[in-house]
Amino acid sequence: MDSNNPVLSKYSKPAEKGGYTFAADPAPGAQYATGGVVPPIDTNEQFANLTAASGLRLTITDVIMKTLLVFAVVVVFAVVGWNLTYAFPVIVLPALIIATIFGFMIAFRRQVSPTLVLVFSVFEGLMLGAISNWYNQVAESSNYQGIVVQAVLATMTTFGVMLVLYLTGVIKVNKKFVSVLIAAAVTYLVIGLASFVAALFGVGGGWGFYGIDGIGLIICVAGVLIAAFFLMLDFEAIKQGIAAGAPERESWRMAFGLLVTLVWIYLEFLRLIAIFSRD
Repeated sequence: MDSNNPVLSKYSKPAEKGGYTFAADPAPGAQYATGGVVPPIDTNEQFANLTAASGLRLTITDVIMKTLLVFAVVVVFAVVGWNLTYAFPVIVLPALIIATIFGFMIAFRRQVSPTLVLVFSVFEGLMLGAISNWYNQVAESSNYQGIVVQAVLATMTTFGVMLVLYLTGVIKVNKKFVSVLIAAAVTYLVIGLASFVAALFGVGGGWGFYGIDGIGLIICVAGVLIAAFFLMLDFEAIKQGIAAGAPERESWRMAFGLLVTLVWIYLEFLRLIAIFSRD
């Protein structure tokens, strides 16, 4: 089954559909080649020989370690962004633009660059810290405390729940699931853009559609659910990448994919809790 995750789908597609395959070079220690046809591996001995000739293959440990590293970078620079409250307008927009540019570069480069992933994490952290502080000030103006901690805990809980649901097979990532989720995400994006335009004209007290009683909460909850279910695509694509024999270096791209999804979930929770605090 092909994955529709825009970052990680390369490892779930066959070569004839534009995906990656990994074949051994003749010389021991050479890197994996791309675009070739991997010969059938019928025995453990053949697999061991192929691995020895090609270098390290991707493991779940690689993904976990790289994910922890990029999140550590994000947290450190989020603290920096949080404390630069006086420069909020100066930080958020440039950091958002730079992070977006690096994000697209990472997503569409054929060979992942660890440097690009780390630079992306720096600017993502700056943006996240500044936005978190702004939401915190909005909540405190309504005498609501702890919005950031609650959003972090909600994000971590969501990750754990979705991982359990995926591993136990309660939710299966099939073509129908992916099609419905992508359609929902596109619809939510359109609503979000329309809400942004509406907010410029003062709709919902400057919150756009999110500030309209009832409707705003429904949209927020939908955003949280869509973002959460995107974790399923990340999990499935990582699983397929490991099964396809991706090189260890690709763990950076997979860590990037998880980072993007979790930041999305966190921001959705921040907005949801902020609206509740205002009400």
